[in-house]
Amino acid sequence: MDRRDQTLKDAQEALQANAFERGLALAEAILADLPNDAEALYIAAVANRYLARHQDAQDYLDRLHAQIPEYGRAWQEAGHLARATGDTEQAVEAYGRAVRFNPALAASWRAQAELLEAAGRMGEATTARNQERRLLALPKELIAVTHHLHEGRPLRAEEICRHFLRRNPKHVEAMRLLAQIGLRLGILDDAEFLLESAAAFEPDNIQVRLDYIDVLRKRQKFARSCEEAEALYQRDSDSPLFQSHLAIESMQTGNYERAFELFDSVLARLPGDPATLTSRGHALKTVGDQERAVASYRAAIAARPGHGDAYYALANLKTYRFTEAELAAMQVQAARTDIGFMDRVHLAFALGKAFEDRAEHAQSFRFYELGNDLKRRQTGYDADRMTAEMDAQKRVCTSELFESKANVGSRVRDPIFILGLPRAGSTLLEQILASHSQIDGTLELPNILALAHKLRGRKAGKSRYPQVLHDLDADQFAEMGDRFIEDTRIHRQGAPFFIDKMPNNFRHIGLIHLILPNATIIDARRDAMDCCFSGFKQLFAEGQDFTYGLTETGRYYRDYVGLMDHWDSVLPGRVLRVNHEDVLDDLEGQTRRMLDHIGLPFEESCLDFHRTERAVRTASSEQVRRPLNRSGQGAWKPYAPWLSKLEKELGAIA
Repeated sequence: MDRRDQTLKDAQEALQANAFERGLALAEAILADLPNDAEALYIAAVANRYLARHQDAQDYLDRLHAQIPEYGRAWQEAGHLARATGDTEQAVEAYGRAVRFNPALAASWRAQAELLEAAGRMGEATTARNQERRLLALPKELIAVTHHLHEGRPLRAEEICRHFLRRNPKHVEAMRLLAQIGLRLGILDDAEFLLESAAAFEPDNIQVRLDYIDVLRKRQKFARSCEEAEALYQRDSDSPLFQSHLAIESMQTGNYERAFELFDSVLARLPGDPATLTSRGHALKTVGDQERAVASYRAAIAARPGHGDAYYALANLKTYRFTEAELAAMQVQAARTDIGFMDRVHLAFALGKAFEDRAEHAQSFRFYELGNDLKRRQTGYDADRMTAEMDAQKRVCTSELFESKANVGSRVRDPIFILGLPRAGSTLLEQILASHSQIDGTLELPNILALAHKLRGRKAGKSRYPQVLHDLDADQFAEMGDRFIEDTRIHRQGAPFFIDKMPNNFRHIGLIHLILPNATIIDARRDAMDCCFSGFKQLFAEGQDFTYGLTETGRYYRDYVGLMDHWDSVLPGRVLRVNHEDVLDDLEGQTRRMLDHIGLPFEESCLDFHRTERAVRTASSEQVRRPLNRSGQGAWKPYAPWLSKLEKELGAIA
């Protein structure tokens, strides 16, 4: 145990012994060397509350919230502090946030219930009491699992949960929790199996059924997730919860008419529900009805002025321009101290875009930087680990490996992988190719990433991938290729070729080549500064954590170029590189070049890609519905005074 850990342990023991001055002094000793140490900040806040130094306690909590905005125990302590100072309303709000971020905090449920009962809000109080009773009835091991899971320790949560399930193999809540851990770690197939089994044991467990729908959607088994949502809807067709879930799953299967009917049903029962209005806006955006999408987002904002998601959705249209009134309203909301974490993030990115459109670049960068700082602290992205993963690909996936596995894999030609970095023009290439009569556009499919994760094995910190590629035989590679084709069939509309546009697949080109040696691979590349800064400005729905910092995104771009150079060396001619700037200069020439590489004849419709009617679900959805333009080229240049970290990291590549 190092000195910091020992001091922290002593501080915790001091609090337990009611020696609050000593606990505070020990916490402050840690903070003198590590001013952002979350556990020390927490102990200092608790000690100050017990010492009735309420402002000092609040100051430590403010620092802790800034470091870990979604730390449930910190919000529970905020509730205790607000209660100690007599601010009942703020206490209820803080306890509510605490259990939203960590539902295993029984003390927060109990305190909420007491305060709500005193305020005469008996319905809400009963819900809180029921949650407390449910927790108290759970085995202590599962309480610990929930704490570890929601406090960012999924591997420890998995260890305890698996140990418990070995002794209690049919415990439904343990199965559900292990599935949640699987979702957090990206082990989606195991999560699906666990939830399917749990639902069989307890068919009336609604939370299990909802989790099962969620994992099916994440695995992009949209037909199955829609069937499950339909089954819940049939149980109670008047339930807004079930209507909403079925609407979302109907969207995934392309049944937008049904989705809109269901959204309308929810809104008839819950007029002005901001989440539903925003989801409906997303659906309208996806089908290209921008005017109604904007109206839906605006209605969500009218219903809840601090609803950052709707403001960001407007900004993310890329073509929307905020009014002066909307800009002022956003700034008012962003200045609130009680606004939710993701509302704050969404507003920061939306304000960055709003000021960018006004050419007020200093203000714009200030908000983009704020949004990125918040997200980076939340994600805890580890650049060293990512570099090590890419280095492992270069070290293991050698010419000798591919020579020894020369005749393995499924021989089909169907897939076209468009990969690279996000915001590099891949959606444009997809739209061009999907306008061809023999090519289906699909989605950013997770199948290759999931396969790579599965090949890593189960031992924490001891990945078998990519080294395991040396050990697999021809039958295994062929089976994995055939499985990819089968599992992705649901996204196709019958054309002989289809596109998988997952950008992160560039990290697994060796695996793709071994399981699908006849697949097409296209590297969508864009000018380094344009690409990196565009990623920095973008708030992604999930993944792409490297984009939330200028140094991090510059390093990732360098690592990407280095890995692509490696693939070119060990698999010469395997990857077709298409530069975004070349497409802007010569659309027809680059289109013919891609089609020649695939082995398809040229079709004029590819040049009229903006007229192709199809659902586009990426951030570039509105941009690819317009003719080719250069609006994003050189967009970083007005921000040059603030991009020195990025330029330094890119070095000669920039």
